This record gives sequence, C-alpha cells and structure tokens, in this order.
Amino acid sequence: MASAEAAPHVVDECRGVLFVYSDGTVVRRAQPGFATPVRDDGSVEWKDATFDAARGLGLRLYRPRERGGGRRLPVFFYYHGGGFCIGSRAWPNCQNYCLRLAADLGAVVVAPDYRLAPEHRLPAAIDDGAAAVLWLAAQARDGGDPWVAEAADFGRVYISGDSAGGTIAHHLAVRFGTPAGRAELAPAAVVIRGYVQLMPFFGGVERTRSEAECPDDAFLNRPLNDRYWRLSLPEGATADHPVANPFGPGAPALEAVEIAPTMVVVGGSDILHDRAVDYAARLKAMGKPVEVRDFEGQQHGFFTIDPWSDASAELMRVIKRFVDSDGRFD
Repeated sequence: MASAEAAPHVVDECRGVLFVYSDGTVVRRAQPGFATPVRDDGSVEWKDATFDAARGLGLRLYRPRERGGGRRLPVFFYYHGGGFCIGSRAWPNCQNYCLRLAADLGAVVVAPDYRLAPEHRLPAAIDDGAAAVLWLAAQARDGGDPWVAEAADFGRVYISGDSAGGTIAHHLAVRFGTPAGRAELAPAAVVIRGYVQLMPFFGGVERTRSEAECPDDAFLNRPLNDRYWRLSLPEGATADHPVANPFGPGAPALEAVEIAPTMVVVGGSDILHDRAVDYAARLKAMGKPVEVRDFEGQQHGFFTIDPWSDASAELMRVIKRFVDSDGRFD
C-alpha cells in the first residue's frame, strides 16, 4: 500500500508572524509576536482611511488635537518596516511611534500599509507606496477628505520609512525626483520637501563589514535579513536586484534625479549600517543633498522598539529640526 503523502510543513518563518509551508501555503497572524501596550494620552487624534479599495489597502492618519488657531501642519509619511514580508500600520509599535511623531513634530502623520511578500513580491510594495502619496494629492483637491484637507500643508510633505519602509522612501525619492514624477503631484500643489530614511533595508550580493560581522543574536541578523530578500524579491532574483540594491546591475542611473534633501539614519550596531552609509556617500558624491545621522550603539529599529528611550528622543529632535527648517540639515 502506498504511503500517505507527508503533511505540509513550515519551510520559512518570520518572527512568529509569517509561516510559509512546503505546499506553498502562507499563513499569517494578525498581531506581532511581541506584546507592546499602546501609549495614547489623547493629545493626538487618529483615524483610518482607504487609499486603494481594489487591493484593500488602508492607511492610518494622525494629527494633534490642538493646532494653535487652526494652523496648517506639515505632512509626514511613515512606511513601516518588516522586510517587505511582515508589519502593519495597526501594530502597536507602529501606532506608538506615529503617535509620538504627530505630537512631537506637530504634523499630520500618514502611515500606509502596502502589499506584503511572498504573496505579493516586489515591486508591489513600492507601487503601493507611490499610490499612497497620490492619494494624499487627491485630498488637496475639491472633494478631498476634510479631516486631512483642513489640517495639512500640502506644500510641506516629508516621506519617511523604517527598514523596508526606508527602501520605499528611496524609490519614491527617485520617482518624484523626475519631471514626470513631479508632474503627478503638481496639479494638487503637493511639494515633497525631504525624506527621512530610517535604517533603510538595502541589499547586495557582496557582504558589507556590518553584515559579515553581525552577531546571530542581533534583532535583525543575517539569516533573517537573507530570508526577507528571498521571500520578497522576484522569483530567481538576487540581492543585487535594482529594488534591493540602488547601485546594482540594472539599477537606474541617479545622477539626473533631483532628490529632495534626504536624512539617512543609521544605528551603530545595525546589520544595515555600512550599506546605508555607503548609499548616502555615493549620493553625496553625485552632489545630492544627503546627510547621515549615526546613532552609536543602537540596534535595528530602536525607535519603534522603544519610542520613549533617550536615543529615540534624540532622533525625534533631529527629525523635528529637519522638518521645521524645511529640509535643511544642522
């Protein structure tokens, strides 16, 4: 008698949230694998909105309850991290960080979701990131959501993201740094003043020193880093794919792109440290307005792991100076 087929088993797992089985089935848990209470003191109001109904994609909007005589506030996008495979605008760590951003920056914060891999491989997340920016532009026109329109200064938009979200920010800087990209926003008078890439998730086949020396007990270690790329890149692609490596084979030339002022935030103990520093140095050598802020000893995602740490408070001050000065560096 023939033996029964083996039951499907887990072949890939990410942080106790994403499970990929041997038969191709993907199972997700709605909540992260860590318990984090939401610290909402009521000083910031928030609500959810849909920006792509066809794909079921939403975003979470935040704004301070008190706006000082109804003044217009800068708009600050925050794309969550998670290696393009996990994460959500509704996760408590994302909620806490966005609450603090809205309160400390005095900004309208826009936190979009995007399609996740491996069900939706890259560049799906990049496309969704752009769709969220275009949704904002639509709110500046007649018939836009008054909750946003009455509070937002559409001429002062900043785009930020952490880890995978920082990679999305890079690709949006390239798209909206071209004449065609700026034309997409011009009818609504939306102006992107700057970008804040928080420990951006870039890749490459050749290991950097911080990747090669990353300890196994790091919050983001080599096995997980590689797993994210394997699950999120197009089938058969390497980490030199242009979505992952801005300077890899086939990546678009960046010399002619008018990239808005960009702050690249890195952690001294992060596996991604050296790749992000190299990214900023190459852009700066092209004459782009790019600066690095290096937080010594900090691990990957320190600001969402604990948004109230001393290092997170300093990061918030750095970002606020950047926003308040319309994208100028210290």
